[in-house]
Amino acid sequence: MTNRAARARLPRGWDHDLSDEYEWIPLRLPPDVTRLTASTRLSIEAEYRGWELSKVRLYTDGSRRVLLRRKKTRVQNPHAEPIPGL
Repeated sequence: MTNRAARARLPRGWDHDLSDEYEWIPLRLPPDVTRLTASTRLSIEAEYRGWELSKVRLYTDGSRRVLLRRKKTRVQNPHAEPIPGL
């Protein structure tokens, strides 16, 4: 998903302070997902995929909108010569 497409899916007001140093993922959690289940799912994303919680919005129907972020990493060239001595 492009950065522009991700920003279009964000709730109003969430798109003004998005840094280009981070990757961003907006999620929607349906009303039937409990707070404990949501917490567990987000903890797994943080632990194993490096995402951190940036924002949460709870709606009157019980659904949640969540914004996760993680630092962008530089991709190394797989064809580059290895550095001697490393």
